Amino acid sequence: MAEAIFRAKVKELGYSDHFDIIDSYGTGPWHVGDSPDHRSAKTCRKHGVPVNHVAQQITPGDFKKFDYVLGMDGSNKSDLLHSKPRDSKAVVEIFGKWSTDPQFSKYVEDPYYGGIGGFETNFQQLCHFSEEFLKQVVGEK
Repeated sequence: MAEAIFRAKVKELGYSDHFDIIDSYGTGPWHVGDSPDHRSAKTCRKHGVPVNHVAQQITPGDFKKFDYVLGMDGSNKSDLLHSKPRDSKAVVEIFGKWSTDPQFSKYVEDPYYGGIGGFETNFQQLCHFSEEFLKQVVGEK
C-alpha cells in the first residue's frame, strides 16, 4: 500500500522527475512472491490508486539503489539498519518521521488481523506521510 500511494502522490504532485525507482520490500521472506493483501488492494482501488506489486525481501544490494529506505515502524527501521551495508549512503528512517499531523501515529500499524477499517486508516496515514515527505524532502531539492 505504501508504495502504491507514494507512487500515486509523486505523480499527482508533479515530482516524477525526482525519482528513478520507487519500490517496496519486506524485511523478511514471509510473503516473497505474493500479491498484496486483497483488503489493501481494495482500499487503494477505492481511492483510485493502482496497485501492481509482488512482495520481495530487501537485500544489502538494494540499499545502493535508493537515497531513502523507509520502514513502517521501529522494528522495521532496526531490521533495515542491521541489513544496511556500511558503505551505503541511503538514509534509513521511519516513514512517519515527516508527519505533521498528530492524529497519525508515526508508526504504521499492521492491519492484517483487524477489519477493513485498519486498511482505511493506513491509507489516510500513508497519504499524509507521502505528501509530507515529498514536501519536506523533495521540495527542498
